[in-house]
Amino acid sequence: EYLELPELDFVSFNVYLEDPERLAAYVARLQNLAGERPLVMSELGLDSRSHGREAQAQALSDQLRTSFAGGCAGTFLFAWTDAWHTGGADVTDWDFGLVDRERRPKPALAAARGAFAELPLPHAETAPPRISVVVCSYNGAAMLGETLDGLAGLDYPDYEVVVVDDGSTDATAEIAAARPRVRLISTENRGLSAARNTGLQAATGELVAYIDDDAYPDPQWLDYVALALRDGTHAGVGGPNLPVPSDGLVAESVANAPGGPVHVLLSDTVAEHIPGCNMAFRRDRLEAIGGFGEQFRVAGDDVDVCWRLQARGWTLGFHPAAVVWHHRRGSVRRFWRQQRGYGRAEALLERAWPEKYNTPGHLAWGGRIYGRGSVPLRRQRVYYGQFGSGAFQQGIEQPQPLLLALAGAPEWWLVIAALAATSALGLLAAPLLVALPLLAGALALPLWQALATARRCDVRDRPVHHRLAGGALTFLLVLTQPAARLTGRIERGLTPWRRACRRGFRLPRTRVVSSWHERWSPLTERVEALEHGLREGGLRVRRAGAFERWELHTAAGAFGGVRLRAAVEEHGRGRQLVRVRVRPHLPRLGGWVLGGLAACAAVAAAFGDWTTAAVAAAPLALLLACAALECGAATAVALRAVSASEERA
Repeated sequence: EYLELPELDFVSFNVYLEDPERLAAYVARLQNLAGERPLVMSELGLDSRSHGREAQAQALSDQLRTSFAGGCAGTFLFAWTDAWHTGGADVTDWDFGLVDRERRPKPALAAARGAFAELPLPHAETAPPRISVVVCSYNGAAMLGETLDGLAGLDYPDYEVVVVDDGSTDATAEIAAARPRVRLISTENRGLSAARNTGLQAATGELVAYIDDDAYPDPQWLDYVALALRDGTHAGVGGPNLPVPSDGLVAESVANAPGGPVHVLLSDTVAEHIPGCNMAFRRDRLEAIGGFGEQFRVAGDDVDVCWRLQARGWTLGFHPAAVVWHHRRGSVRRFWRQQRGYGRAEALLERAWPEKYNTPGHLAWGGRIYGRGSVPLRRQRVYYGQFGSGAFQQGIEQPQPLLLALAGAPEWWLVIAALAATSALGLLAAPLLVALPLLAGALALPLWQALATARRCDVRDRPVHHRLAGGALTFLLVLTQPAARLTGRIERGLTPWRRACRRGFRLPRTRVVSSWHERWSPLTERVEALEHGLREGGLRVRRAGAFERWELHTAAGAFGGVRLRAAVEEHGRGRQLVRVRVRPHLPRLGGWVLGGLAACAAVAAAFGDWTTAAVAAAPLALLLACAALECGAATAVALRAVSASEERA
């Protein structure tokens, strides 16, 4: 498992597991290790001498069906005959063959023949669910025909195709109307989410699948979607979206750069996020949350709908064989516009889900991001025992260093800009030139990441000049992507210095506020009511972990917020006295900035360099004032929420 060979065209494993559930779980793990490459089971089988011929036949049938249900591209059985040898000696204590030593068929042969005849999936005993495939398009005539051709070639027996033309000015409507099995709905231009909702309202299927107008599906796409949603465990399911190999140098480099539509997995089969170009949902679950948020006109709708489904307690699945082929952007300009649009969408997401974003404005996923350009630069160590004595080698990934993780965030370019400005001020105050080596180090980190990503590019079977050009372009795109995201975020107000609430001010000091309640409620419910009031007041709220000495952490901006801790006194007959401590708090980012400026001013003053001290003290005073205002605003919101919690509780 730990042996990484990126030059392989497909990945193969020998797997001998007899229990179908264990085998299915392991195949899902191997699929994630294989990534975009096909997975082949290079050995399956069972010894009939130890387990009996009927047990061997049943095991082979289960292994084959489970492997293909898990999306394997192929399997090899071990072996054809019981007669085999090694080193010139016959092996007589194993009988893995489909036929015996005299070539007489065993029950395993008929079982294997029956399983292979059903490829890729066995016929369902019940009628498959009807699926509505929705394609939302705005001026997508260039590739829509390819999408509809791919949908027409699906193997699934019961599906419909709905094309929503979102006010296009090109030939989108004409292309869709010319297809006999396509239902066209034309609307004015209202944005992507509104178009998705229009398709949802028109859908007649039990399941609703979405694919972009610049993608086309694998013929078995819907078969695996239906398989993943068959038992009702998940509210939705997604699959890989693979770049089209023939799209050219720029598209290939874009595919290797970060920022593309990728899936985020919490486990091998459970997703935190599935991208909008390849996602399917149970229609009733999608309708239960009100469909897609129509404020997301270009992007971000898929992230929002995934979070809202999970907030209801439902889960999202992932199937590695539910594949669509997705064209990547074919020019650097289009890539910039895409990433800038993603940054704008993140600003909208932050307003709807402030608790999921940290103070600088960056989202930290709970799961792991998969796909090209998204693999973190981690070191891997292999423990194999002294002199190779370890029976089973184990590969362990070491966490990515914190600085490298920070350097990959768009906000890192704000750090570079601040250090560059400080270095420029060194022309006025020489001690500030100490920022120059820090600036060099800050620039070196993203440059090193870009170089490492460019070296990992999938460039096998390419001419030398193609590899060099592709690597150089990927290097450029890795540096460009966070800058484009940052531009979009700033345009829509997602900045480290953003203010979460703008109304009210109370002197920021620690307070203990008490409220009397005649009706008994658990403390957890009262904290939830308090959290609701804080969010209504515009604060970003985060709940405490298992070892924190506070219940709720809030931020009104980058430099100030409050922390709240609650306790209950029981007074009998359901009466309670709730005490809430409200304490001002500086977020870590604000503390670092203020501490750095204060240290710089103090050192300069100690050496008598009053010019440098004044240069550092001016922004320090300004930021201290901002911190006081933000702490005061957060305190005011917190006190209002505490006073109103009795009615909410």
